[in-house]
Amino acid sequence: MPKLRGKVVSGMGNFSVWIERLRDHYLRKTGMLLFPGTLNLQLDEPWFVPAGSLRLEAAEYGGTVTVNIVPCSIFGRPAFILRTTANEEGRGHHPRTIIEIATDVKLRDAHQLKDGDCVEVEIASEAALS
Repeated sequence: MPKLRGKVVSGMGNFSVWIERLRDHYLRKTGMLLFPGTLNLQLDEPWFVPAGSLRLEAAEYGGTVTVNIVPCSIFGRPAFILRTTANEEGRGHHPRTIIEIATDVKLRDAHQLKDGDCVEVEIASEAALS
């Protein structure tokens, strides 16, 4: 499985609100009840969402933001990289060197992470092949 390595950085807190509001939509897409928040990682190089990845389309929930959902694992735990289409296209709040990881627990607490810690993420095989 392809691996990404990055440093933990603080985020803006936007996904925490939206994961909670769209809980049922994310559950339907991922099969997992996501903790309302993401772990942000700063990569050395830009990363692009693989073609054919899962998406939560804005029209599905009556919103304006579409989110790409890429299966991955972190610390051996199933997880998902979430990236808005705006960020993927380079016109959002985050550059392509930032990835946001969502899973069923608060990763900072579960693994005593702080800004600057190095973390490895494995991209799921099916996502990497898309």
